[in-house]
Amino acid sequence: QVQLVESGGGSVQAGGSLTLSCVASKYTGATASAYCMGWFRQAPGREREGVAAIVSNDWERYSESVRGRFTISKDNAKSTLYLKMNSLIPEGTATYYCAANLASSCGSKGPILEGSEYDYWGQGAQVAVSS
Repeated sequence: QVQLVESGGGSVQAGGSLTLSCVASKYTGATASAYCMGWFRQAPGREREGVAAIVSNDWERYSESVRGRFTISKDNAKSTLYLKMNSLIPEGTATYYCAANLASSCGSKGPILEGSEYDYWGQGAQVAVSS
């Protein structure tokens, strides 16, 4: 069991930057040697899409729409996942969610961008990008 709490959302003009944070707390399960964490977003009227994912050894994966502009990272000592979003465009307007799968089998084949693979989700952070 783990709780994920997101912060850092807000409004920004196109070309600007935002950094989202996701703090994992109240963990009660066994420590996993391999795990998955990711960021997903959902805009009104659209399906949820994977944005970026990372596994326990810091291997990263990005969707084609954000590659080169977004960076996912984590600070294990702070139990925090980050998403640095640079060069934001209006298409980035959405609710952003962090997610985790702490099962030891997760992450063995690299980071995953499919939401169905994740068990725990944050409450969502609103991001609005204006032109």
